[in-house]
Amino acid sequence: MSSDEISREAIKRAIKSLHKRHLLEEGAHAPAVAALARPFAAQGLEWKEKADKLELELQQCYRAQSRLSEQLVVEVAECRSSKAVVQEKESLMTSLQNEMTHTREENSKLKESLDLKTEALDLAVTENRALKGQLADVMQKLKEAEAESKNLIDRWMLEKMKDAEKLNEVNALYEEMMQQLKVSSIEQLARQQIDGVVRQREAGYDDFVESMVPSSCKHVINCHDGGCGSILFEHNSNRLLTGGQDRTVKVWDANTGILSNTFRGSVGSILDLAVTHDNKFVIGASSSNNLCVWESSTGRIRHTLTGHTDKVCSVDASRSSARNVVSAAYDHTIKVWDLQKGYCSHTIISVSNCNALAYSSDGLTICSGHVDGNLRLWDSQSGKLMSEVAAHSQAVTSVCVSPNGNIVLTSGRDNVHNLFDVRTLEVCGTYRTTGNRVASNWSRSCISRDENSVAAGSADGSVSIWSRLKSDKVSVLDGHTSPVLSCTWNDLGRSLASADRNGTVCIWV
Repeated sequence: MSSDEISREAIKRAIKSLHKRHLLEEGAHAPAVAALARPFAAQGLEWKEKADKLELELQQCYRAQSRLSEQLVVEVAECRSSKAVVQEKESLMTSLQNEMTHTREENSKLKESLDLKTEALDLAVTENRALKGQLADVMQKLKEAEAESKNLIDRWMLEKMKDAEKLNEVNALYEEMMQQLKVSSIEQLARQQIDGVVRQREAGYDDFVESMVPSSCKHVINCHDGGCGSILFEHNSNRLLTGGQDRTVKVWDANTGILSNTFRGSVGSILDLAVTHDNKFVIGASSSNNLCVWESSTGRIRHTLTGHTDKVCSVDASRSSARNVVSAAYDHTIKVWDLQKGYCSHTIISVSNCNALAYSSDGLTICSGHVDGNLRLWDSQSGKLMSEVAAHSQAVTSVCVSPNGNIVLTSGRDNVHNLFDVRTLEVCGTYRTTGNRVASNWSRSCISRDENSVAAGSADGSVSIWSRLKSDKVSVLDGHTSPVLSCTWNDLGRSLASADRNGTVCIWV
């Protein structure tokens, strides 16, 4: 039987009981009503009052019955609501019990997994301890090997130092013998004079050539994309070398302006060029911190000289030996290289970065121009500083030694070009003019073969030429459309070449 049916039955039974009670009350009052109907005059009023009271009580009973009925309905409704709540609670309890059972199962699984992982962790800790022990053994062996390697390196370096000392002794002996041979040849030359005319010349002596002051542009050549920072004539030749931002070195015929060869292989821009005195090798200073050495006949790379830690901005080759090359980089070092062996023979450390350098005519002295404005002279064999002078108020951009080696030309960012006597470092000439402005920290000026003229490019695209004989005479060559970065005179004295920032080269005659 459902809850609704049980409620209906309870209500029916309550109504029946109330009806029976009502009938019983009516039966109880029936004698009183009958007595009232009797003709008792004396008790009439009293019975009437009792009848009114009983009727009033009856009404109150009816009212009480009504209230009880309402209360019963409310209680039944509350009973239904309580039963629904109990059912919800029972359902929730069942759900919670299911969840608790599921949680207990998961907890049991997690506990099993934790036990497995704990066992695996214990095993890993044991293995880790064993590996630490092995690592300690390996580290001990490594330390022993490093100590042994260091010992071997020290012994090897000691042997190399001994070999270097022996080699230096041999080189010194060779230089001394060559000097003695040179002195004996000069003495023999002095003895072989007839009527004041020298019949035989000293080995390495070049004929005097008078240089012409150019006045017109013979060729305009677009050499390199991105700019041309360095140009150089081969010794006693009309072959012009150019190096540029396109990482190539090109060889041109100065008479025709035709390209004859291109040297490739540099991974950086070519900032400066040099050629050995026998014209067999071309050396390029690169922005990639190294120097490339090409065979001039084939264009193949012979060496890549590494050792600098910053861009190499200047290079020069000895005029007395085909194996010695000097370079300067922005790492405060100047390095002397042996081209025959392809490595650095010694390194000079300078307090100021070097922008330009050049060998003396005998190859025994290195002249270097620095960012602090000083000109410094170094012993090329020992690397010791021989002397220095404040050449410019700003950075030195160019150093050019004259063919006879007695004077050196320097240019600076102060737009001044000075000639120094190499022996005394005294200024023997100063050149400047309105409008001539040095274009960069690596702008190269030059001195003619006969040492009578000085040429320097300007930021306005012109080339100024000063005469040493007439210091107030200035020739200006116009032909470039961008700042001129480099000038070079032909050893044959017939032409002057200049290069600008756009990669254009002008050949002047």
